Amino acid sequence: MKDQKRIRYSKYIDKITTAEMAATFIQPKDVLGVSGFTKAGDSKTVLPCVAQRGYKENLQLTVISGASLGYDTDADLAKSGALLKRLPFQADPTLRKSIDTHQLFYVDQHLGQTAEILQNLQTKIDVAIIEAVAITKEGYIVPTTSVGNSATFTEMAEKIIIEINTSFPENLEGIHDIKLQKPQPNREIIPITQSSDRIGTPYIKIDPHKVAAIVFTKVPDAPARIASPDANTQAIAKHILNFLENEVALGRLTPSLLPLQAGIGKTANAILSGFVHSNFENLTMYSEVLQDSTFELFDAGKLKFASASSITVSEECFEKVFTNFEKYKDKLVLRPQNISNSPEVIRRLGIIGINTAIEFDIYGNVNSTHITGTKMMNGIGGSGDFARNGYLSVFVCPSISKNDTISHIVPMVSHTDHTEHDVDVLVTEQGLADLRGLAPRERAKLIIENCAHPIYKSELKTYFERASKFGGQTPHLLEEALSWHQRLKLHGTMKKVKQQVASH
Repeated sequence: MKDQKRIRYSKYIDKITTAEMAATFIQPKDVLGVSGFTKAGDSKTVLPCVAQRGYKENLQLTVISGASLGYDTDADLAKSGALLKRLPFQADPTLRKSIDTHQLFYVDQHLGQTAEILQNLQTKIDVAIIEAVAITKEGYIVPTTSVGNSATFTEMAEKIIIEINTSFPENLEGIHDIKLQKPQPNREIIPITQSSDRIGTPYIKIDPHKVAAIVFTKVPDAPARIASPDANTQAIAKHILNFLENEVALGRLTPSLLPLQAGIGKTANAILSGFVHSNFENLTMYSEVLQDSTFELFDAGKLKFASASSITVSEECFEKVFTNFEKYKDKLVLRPQNISNSPEVIRRLGIIGINTAIEFDIYGNVNSTHITGTKMMNGIGGSGDFARNGYLSVFVCPSISKNDTISHIVPMVSHTDHTEHDVDVLVTEQGLADLRGLAPRERAKLIIENCAHPIYKSELKTYFERASKFGGQTPHLLEEALSWHQRLKLHGTMKKVKQQVASH
């Protein structure tokens, strides 16, 4: 069998089986550690078979990944009732609904901390399901397009199922840099002083005796949905580029800036794409995910090197990158997410972190995860890892949405993921607020003036002025602080009644 050449460890040949058979190694109430980080490098055959079992059996599984899984895997696991608990991140509408209707438990974690927590709690992983492009002659795993928490899962697992995915070229081998952190109190320094440093091995070392099954598949990663930049995202990108150009002019940064990190999605992709036509050069990235814009910057000669934990791109970009992979291979590295998101490394390198908010308030607190404070959108992801430890912590969002019925700048956020202490810069299409060195009342004036939409700016000013009369370091009218969210819940808009009439 031609595909078996990807297995260079002969003792695994007898373990080749079907996805359906491999799924039978999973028992009810098992804890599964599965590869996958933002749709990349995830289980594409075994986990879907496990989901099908959920319709017939009471599995009650705990599924731990790197980040979100691709295709409908998370949705199918949720719909079938296979899940008891999911962590540390999700981005699927069906799974989200199951979380918000209490059909399963969801643990939202900083992505850089999941491996640490598993080690500290000495959590047992019953089965690790890991996607590979090949197996080394020692029986070790060469991952595909993500590393995530896979190395930790295989280290802690009692059984390992390996999915060898032949849709990926074998020349992916060599781009990974795998280093396991020792548990406390024996933690070592992570000796990364620039994005391109390598500190580990290009494969995941495992105990071959743990391997229970080998499954072959030929299903590519689920493509990222990358929407074209719109007027809002282009305006946000322009504000950020102008801000960074001014930082260079003031001598705080060089034209190469510091390593960039950006969250996933349309806005982050548009911001990074904006660097293509900028004056910056020899840029580097130390991030979680490499998106379409990363390869756009490579092609434009703007980006010198990129480090991350996964590659998540659109179908068009996937074809371009993986049919010409040698062009990019020496320019990138994929690491475990507790290394890509390590506070130690983020602080040392001085990362410029750019992440997306659902809303922020007039004092600079940011909600990244919950709609109206209670309903989960996506998880916090790695935004907190970078916000708390980076050189610059930037959060972006539109000023309004849903036909002007929602203001994303509010008196008080309905859920706090990032406190004012971890936020340096806020940006909407209206403008940018540099909050560094400002007291709460100074921040409020700047955020309202620069970031709020004109429809809501006057009421925000009035709220702040009335609250200030009562004094305090951070003035609030507690009886009104969340009234905007209450209006949205009751009337479908944050506008006051008079505003609604006027707008019609």
